[in-house]
Amino acid sequence: MIEEKRYRVVIRCPQCGEKFVLKGSRKEDGTIQTGFVRCICGNSSHLYVDTAPE
Repeated sequence: MIEEKRYRVVIRCPQCGEKFVLKGSRKEDGTIQTGFVRCICGNSSHLYVDTAPE
């Protein structure tokens, strides 16, 4: 059985300064899935993302 590792993901928006702290899991292609789509200001392209294993 493969154990799915969880990651702490911090997303910061430089346009409005909002910060989001989420939990995510790594997909088979290497990306981390959190379900985050866009910031509350509407920004979906220019975001700072930091990840760390839990």
